[in-house]
Amino acid sequence: MTEIDSTAVISGNAVLAPDVVVGAYAVIGPHVTVGSGCLIGPFTRIEGPTTIGERNQFYGHASIGGPPQDLKYKGEHTELAIGNDNVFREFVTINRGTTGGGGKTTIGNENFFMAYSHVAHDCHVGSYTIFANNATLAGHVEIADYATIGAFSAVHQFCRVGEHAFVGGGSMITQDVMPYAKTVASRDNRSYGINTIGLERKGFSKETVEALQRAYKILIRSKLRADEALQKIEEELGNFPEARYLVEFVRASKRGIIR
Repeated sequence: MTEIDSTAVISGNAVLAPDVVVGAYAVIGPHVTVGSGCLIGPFTRIEGPTTIGERNQFYGHASIGGPPQDLKYKGEHTELAIGNDNVFREFVTINRGTTGGGGKTTIGNENFFMAYSHVAHDCHVGSYTIFANNATLAGHVEIADYATIGAFSAVHQFCRVGEHAFVGGGSMITQDVMPYAKTVASRDNRSYGINTIGLERKGFSKETVEALQRAYKILIRSKLRADEALQKIEEELGNFPEARYLVEFVRASKRGIIR
């Protein structure tokens, strides 16, 4: 049975699974769908159109599915889609998309958003990511699976962060962050090699870690042009899927990569 606090305000056009728990003074607007096992904390606000999967937790004062903070937005139909098993801590904000960016913001599964983190319009966040306190994404950012965004970091619009990347606290990311890398970016944007400890914790084999170390040495420390370095990585390490993903990620970059 749905457990709804008497002070909560829920639109008649919202659809909640039978076992959803809604805390005090929460507001759920029209065109919101909330899946089974979700917890909507006190003072949480969810606006639609928003679709939320199962077993998500929204802590106090989270603002989910609000309109995009984009001056071009004039009330068009845009959406937010959230997967399963995510945690949104206090004061997290997630905005819907814009028509200029595909009209949809997406969040995958099992992500952890710490207090005050922000996901802007048209962003696409994968699964198993961690956003530390006050981590901020501008519009149209793509965050791949298993990435970590450090506290008080900001990612410029249209940037991408690759799989298993680690962005250090206080970074100002203005170019793409390579997968598997440790990156700290302020006025002097730099990548500090691969995230060895993180990869080992995720079960990457010794051979794969060593291959990625070799790939980053070729790409970052050699005097080769980027296209030459990528070709060399393919020739020497192309039998490793992770190395091939790295090459594909760099080649697809439109803003350049942090090296």
